[in-house]
Amino acid sequence: MKVEKKKRWGNDDRYNEGSCRSSLSLCEYDEIFIGCMENEPLVPCDSDVTDEDCRYKWRLKDLMGASVGVVGETSLGLIEKVVFLDGTYNVLKRFRMVCVRRREFGRRVSRLAAIGRRCDYLVQMKAYLYSKRFKFVVCDYYPMGSLYDLLTGAREHDHTPLTWKQRLKIILHIAKAIRFIHSQAPARDRNMIMNIHGNLKTSNIMIDVDFNAYLSNYGFTQLAMEVPDTGQRKPPSPILRCEPLSQKNDIYNFGIIMLDILGGSKALESVKWCFERKEEIKAKECECFEFPFEGKDQRKILKVWSMALACTNRSNDARPSIENILLHLGK
Repeated sequence: MKVEKKKRWGNDDRYNEGSCRSSLSLCEYDEIFIGCMENEPLVPCDSDVTDEDCRYKWRLKDLMGASVGVVGETSLGLIEKVVFLDGTYNVLKRFRMVCVRRREFGRRVSRLAAIGRRCDYLVQMKAYLYSKRFKFVVCDYYPMGSLYDLLTGAREHDHTPLTWKQRLKIILHIAKAIRFIHSQAPARDRNMIMNIHGNLKTSNIMIDVDFNAYLSNYGFTQLAMEVPDTGQRKPPSPILRCEPLSQKNDIYNFGIIMLDILGGSKALESVKWCFERKEEIKAKECECFEFPFEGKDQRKILKVWSMALACTNRSNDARPSIENILLHLGK
């Protein structure tokens, strides 16, 4: 099957966290798998899915034929857009290197999917496959792409920038998703940590046509290991922290996301820059925000910006909890 060609940063380049032209889509393995006995079925994440639901009764070879092609790449693996028999679009997230065996992988995916179904602000996992050559999960598809796509499109390709109201809506939705995750009890389930996201960044925040935000990749760092590729074009987020899994690290990275939404590259270049010129920004003597706003919105914008700075405090203990963040932003 011929792979669909795509223009750089076109609609099919959504979810992009880096150049992946050298990576193979599943459909490019057709000839390799002719006569191959490995043709396992996808496993539904929802145990209530009936046998009549044909979307998740597909086998590996069927999925290879349905895959449109690679639309993104992360340190965890490849991202492909898939069209199922009923015409619905989904996203396939294929891992390079998983960190658990088959049974544990299935248990963890099912557990994470069950938790995700209880939150309106998490991307839903629909099915998974663990075969000899491929390990992946199938998730909901968002044609608008990620928050990273929207911010980069406006900054580098003259796309329509997000308004202040849209930015605030996205920030609040992300915060609600984090609150849901951080409130999980018990915090541990066997060898899994349930109350931490562990991989917060703009490319893991999906946006729908109404600018609702959905957090993706919840728990994925407990399914697979990151394999950095020096050839990737990565988002400009050098100050994202990759500490051991902790809620305080989630809060720090959420603060960086808020600064990126508000101030763009200036905020990402150095958190210290914002601290040093805090009073100038409040007095509007220094440009920090990349979007126009009315005077009546200034107080709210500065409140969100101040909270973002509090989240990026170097001291873990000084960072606010997600409950305090939402309480502050809701005032």
